[in-house]
Amino acid sequence: MSKGLDHDTLNENVKKVQYAVRGELYLRASELQKEGKKIIFTNVGNPHALGQKPLSFPRQVVALCQAPFLLDDPNVGLVFPADAIARAKHYLSLTSGGLGAYSDSRGLPGIRKEVADFIERRDGYPSDPELIFLTDGASKGVMQMLNTIIRGEKDGILVPVPQYPLYSAAISLYGGSLVPYYLEESANWGLDVNNLRQSIAQARSRGITVKAMVIINPGNPTGQCLSIDNLQELLRFCSREKLVLLADEVYQQNIYQDQRPFISARKVLLDMGTPISKDVQLVSFHTVSKGYWGECGQRGGYFEMTNIPAESVDEIYKVASISLSPNVPGQIFLGLMVNPPKPGDISYQKFVQESKTILESLRKRAHIMTNGFNSCRNVVCNFTEGAMYSFPQIRLPPKAIEAAKMAGKVPDVYYCLKLLEATGISTVPGSGFGQKDGVFHLRTTILPAEEDMPAIMDSFKKFNDGFMEQYEDHRGYSRM
Repeated sequence: MSKGLDHDTLNENVKKVQYAVRGELYLRASELQKEGKKIIFTNVGNPHALGQKPLSFPRQVVALCQAPFLLDDPNVGLVFPADAIARAKHYLSLTSGGLGAYSDSRGLPGIRKEVADFIERRDGYPSDPELIFLTDGASKGVMQMLNTIIRGEKDGILVPVPQYPLYSAAISLYGGSLVPYYLEESANWGLDVNNLRQSIAQARSRGITVKAMVIINPGNPTGQCLSIDNLQELLRFCSREKLVLLADEVYQQNIYQDQRPFISARKVLLDMGTPISKDVQLVSFHTVSKGYWGECGQRGGYFEMTNIPAESVDEIYKVASISLSPNVPGQIFLGLMVNPPKPGDISYQKFVQESKTILESLRKRAHIMTNGFNSCRNVVCNFTEGAMYSFPQIRLPPKAIEAAKMAGKVPDVYYCLKLLEATGISTVPGSGFGQKDGVFHLRTTILPAEEDMPAIMDSFKKFNDGFMEQYEDHRGYSRM
């Protein structure tokens, strides 16, 4: 008789889950690293692991909160700036017993108020702290909302393809159906509402009730930024189709061009006025893991709800209460992100300089990587307008596709494994994000140190051009 945790008795939804960012390539890279090979982990947006230095001010504040006895030391002012000391005292005063005590299941009220003030400054409209929930990173918030929305396999969620595999994994885990809508690579990963209409019609013809739509802005893995016109069109679509809009906006600080600045879905919705501004149900997500903060390990995030009925908010609060409390240090990092040093503060100039240095370097790296990919044989890459990734198309020769099939591998997995073995560069195959049939990509972060980037791109080019030479037979290629 099988036991409760034998593989054949597990929840089938757990077995269906796939998460390519930590999949076969990552596991092979970890094995090679143990064998002594130098690995460049560009598979995940993890800035500090690739050398990005933490911002000084938030670390100073959290250090004092973690070790409050330092505040009683008469020499504390010799080591920590006065504004960091003041902020640490402020955050400790918001807790019921320091960082080791549970907070409200929605997060500390004082920090939720800081988030609401940030949203009001950003969008020009007041935000209600009671509709803001702090979470252990944005991913936990996304999972909580999907769990709330999905009732069973006949409930569908519209997800952009290529997509961040959190969405496909969570939808599988909760037993729902992913309804793909394809972004157009030839139009810089643009969105066609006709494609959305076709996707929803096909899903409904299969008996699926489409309940929500995901947007990722700026895009992951595709790096595009949505315009006001794009967002208005999407909001009108959600209104017509009675869809909840789940706006993944975790890369809103990561913008590398000036033509399309980040604009939140909430601002566009409220700018549109009634009746639509009171109609569309919207949940927006943000985090301390991205931007120029890159504090992935701290697990700080939030979601804000717009036009969600009070009874539904109560149910969401009830489920959040099962976990008792989001982690309190992560909440403080979030408070510091949305309420950073201000002009006139002792730490302001240093904070601005550190932030500016990181963002300017990321902008340069986006150009270096895009140009590097486009210099390679059979590789084409749209510019990374925002976020942290490049998503080049790899036009694989037929012989390479045949070799992959012989090896029992998806073609882009085969290519990425060969790249890893030859160069130590750990990427994620495009098949892990979804892509059109017969088209192949890989995703890499733009996070390796700026001074290392030329050598990394030279290494990639040498591998790629050699791979193409090996398999090219001039019969044609995979292409969009």
